Amino acid sequence: MTEILPPTQDGVEQAAALLRAGELVAFGTETVYGLGADATNAEAVARIFEAKGRPRFNPLICHYPDAEAAFAHVVAGAQARLLAEKWMPGPLTLVLRRRTECPVALLTGAGLDTLAVRVPLHPVALALLQMVGRPIAAPSANLSGQVSPTTIEHVLDGLKGQIAAVLDSGPCRQGLESTVLDLSRRWPVVLRPGALATEELRQMLGRVDAGETPGAAPRAPGMLASHYAPRLPVRLEAISAGPDEALLAFGPPLPGAGAVFQLSERGDVLEAASRLFAGLRWLDSEGRRLGLRGIAAMPVPDEQLGHAINDRLRRAAAPRG
Repeated sequence: MTEILPPTQDGVEQAAALLRAGELVAFGTETVYGLGADATNAEAVARIFEAKGRPRFNPLICHYPDAEAAFAHVVAGAQARLLAEKWMPGPLTLVLRRRTECPVALLTGAGLDTLAVRVPLHPVALALLQMVGRPIAAPSANLSGQVSPTTIEHVLDGLKGQIAAVLDSGPCRQGLESTVLDLSRRWPVVLRPGALATEELRQMLGRVDAGETPGAAPRAPGMLASHYAPRLPVRLEAISAGPDEALLAFGPPLPGAGAVFQLSERGDVLEAASRLFAGLRWLDSEGRRLGLRGIAAMPVPDEQLGHAINDRLRRAAAPRG
């Protein structure tokens, strides 16, 4: 059952407690309602994909109470700080390099070396983020492929009964998602047009490229392709493993591998989803340290979150250009 929480001190405290406990809570911002989870809790983040029926592990936006809290987790240069002075809080999401010590779960950023960060311009959302004390991953609070929600009724239409609570924050003022700007490359690139016009960004930064080839370098929601791929080649649907291979196990592990990372001993796709990117990174590092020749990935059922896991594994195993 989904609880509706009022935008009061008590309601915000209840929502914050649920988020800290690993539950999903929808909340309003100035743009749209977001489906929130503790961004440092990979299993909670995996529940976002499960609830939305999201077909792939797209990078999610991390929400913070202020720019300095965000910049503690990413590397912010002069351009980022200039923009933050005007639009954080505001309808702007910045894609920046993760700091080495960043506590945000790898699944939140889809295994990338970057992170999308934003500070919403909404008093209830800011109170919630301050109360939680952790970054909150929050895509739009709707089923994947449906229209983004701007009222609590919209959220309940798609997610009632699938999430713990909705913090009633009133109707969203702007009703259009934030603009996503990538500052992690040579020139700023708008990855997703949104409530903040590209022209306004150009007035501050000068050159700002708009858009890119779909799937070419997806670093924001809705643009997933083959991002992080291990240096070791990945072999799919493995039913045996050799001593010169690292094993990505699902269920009882195959014998004989030179190194093993267990996604889920009990065959739970939610647990497997939460551990996927960490597992690929660890096996790649440990496998290369041990001189192994590749990673053998055991089969995962191609249903629900298993479909997303297999999509990601296929991309990791794709031929390198």
